[in-house]
Amino acid sequence: MLQKLQLENILFLDIETVPEVENFKELDDSKKELWEHKSQYQRKDEFTAEEFYERAGIWAEFGRIICISVGYFNTKGDIREFRVTSFHGEEPKLLREFKTLLNSHFKYPKNLLCAHNGKEFDFPYIARRMIIHGINLPYKLDLFGKKPWEVPHLDTMELWKFGDYKHYTSLKLMANILGIPSPKEDIDGSMVRDVYYIEKDLDRIITYCELDVVTTAQVFLRLRNEELLEDSEIKKV
Repeated sequence: MLQKLQLENILFLDIETVPEVENFKELDDSKKELWEHKSQYQRKDEFTAEEFYERAGIWAEFGRIICISVGYFNTKGDIREFRVTSFHGEEPKLLREFKTLLNSHFKYPKNLLCAHNGKEFDFPYIARRMIIHGINLPYKLDLFGKKPWEVPHLDTMELWKFGDYKHYTSLKLMANILGIPSPKEDIDGSMVRDVYYIEKDLDRIITYCELDVVTTAQVFLRLRNEELLEDSEIKKV
């Protein structure tokens, strides 16, 4: 079935998130209490709520998006290109820009969104942050009333599960086992908070996010048993 999809109709994406503020102490008392309750199960007695706050970026209620990178195929005859671009800056601004892209170029029934672990993380996170900022959801993220087969989302991790719901495979591991050249990343997800708040190097995070988009597209190609992208076919726009 994957082979029947037109690559040009798929928008590949990845997001990077951080805690909504740099330090736990910056939260008001109510938010501190809510964070303590929300994180209790994950941290148990190993960490205090304050110590665990550096991981707050993985929850949409306590984090925020600092970058959305997207990639799409543009094929003309025998020439194949994969174009990559990013939305960054203030969160409401980047969310509106991303929504504009969806509503202008990826709004049709044939269009699909694809991310690695996107159904568990990227797609709901973006939707929740849009609601928090009072942004009406674009059709591709509004799942209310849709039947499972009507949801326009692809997830490379889910495709790899083959029905095994307890199986988690990272994008990095999938790339390795599928023979995809490892991108020259100088950070990983655990470092994004410090790179953003301490080093204040957003460009470095954007590069990392875009490399993950390319890798997701490469994984999708391998799942279709197609040739991988060459470096010359990847264009930053």
